[in-house]
Amino acid sequence: MTIPHGLLPEGLRDRLPPEAAAQTRIARALLDTIATHGYDLVSPPLVEFEEGLTGRLMEGRAKDTLRFVDPVSQRTLALRPDITIQIGRIASTRLASAPRPLRLAYGGPILKLRASQLAPAREIMQVGAELIGRDSVAAACEIVQVAVEALRATGVESVTVDLTLPDLVETLAGRVLAVEDIAKLKTLLDMKDAGALIAAGFSDWLPLMATTGPVTESIEKLRAFNHAGLLTSRIDGIAAVAEAIGDAARVTIDPTERHGFEYQSWFGFSLFAENISGEIGRGGSYVIVGPDGSEEPATGFSLYPDALLESPIPANAPTLFVPLGIPPVLAAQFRNEGYRTIAALDADCDAAKLGCSHRLTNGKAVLL
Repeated sequence: MTIPHGLLPEGLRDRLPPEAAAQTRIARALLDTIATHGYDLVSPPLVEFEEGLTGRLMEGRAKDTLRFVDPVSQRTLALRPDITIQIGRIASTRLASAPRPLRLAYGGPILKLRASQLAPAREIMQVGAELIGRDSVAAACEIVQVAVEALRATGVESVTVDLTLPDLVETLAGRVLAVEDIAKLKTLLDMKDAGALIAAGFSDWLPLMATTGPVTESIEKLRAFNHAGLLTSRIDGIAAVAEAIGDAARVTIDPTERHGFEYQSWFGFSLFAENISGEIGRGGSYVIVGPDGSEEPATGFSLYPDALLESPIPANAPTLFVPLGIPPVLAAQFRNEGYRTIAALDADCDAAKLGCSHRLTNGKAVLL
């Protein structure tokens, strides 16, 4: 069967003007903002040896990895479904002797093996920052503040940060319940299924479901639920993070949220924006395992800027049509002032058809 000319594999797409330009501007704004906080950019490869890459991924992500045989090495390679794992590899190998805390930033495409109805794209952009060597409250405050500031730099004004405590159940029930019971309890809490909790004998956990909501009320309910005091340091940490965010974003808490936080330890968060469906980023504290089995704490976040393209695409810079015979130095002056210029190559070039907003006439930019 002949593949129609121009057809792309399922879940892949071309980004055309002006969407491609908007995607680049958004990614650049995110990375530039992250860099102002002292995060240095690294760029890991799109492909790695399969055993090295998948060995660092959780089981679900490992199964979602596209593999192929390298004709050069004759070994199996894998395309990355996540960049955070690669940052951990770099930190624990090539930058193992760098001073801590180590601040790294990254941005690039990732590829998933399969798409879903809710997430039909297989290739997406991932931008993020990792603070390596610390998973303290101070590190958590910095990471969330940087993530919110980066989003706002793209033009997103209404940001919501949803905080969670990924290891809450293990912390409270680790010495009381069997491993299989803990797994069942976490599943039921994820489902927010009160009836199933009661039927399974977990009615004592029902008050925890009521702690979801705006940060001020949720903190009070969490403290009331914290009978044994095992969550005190975590609750204090979450409260400190919320205080650090201040008015920069709306803050909520969903302490029983586990989906997507398999890596995180005491602290995790999701990011949402008004008029954009689904989450646009997530992060939290986690552990990097080195090649010798050593563990190093870290805190970070990943943003998925393609989701921001659902919102209105920022307007392009004004585009100036430069007729034949205009000195290049004059056109350069307007580019320095923020214009894009399109130079006429022959008499058939039409300013309006080429999408220009202005025409260079008598040394001035005249609106078309």
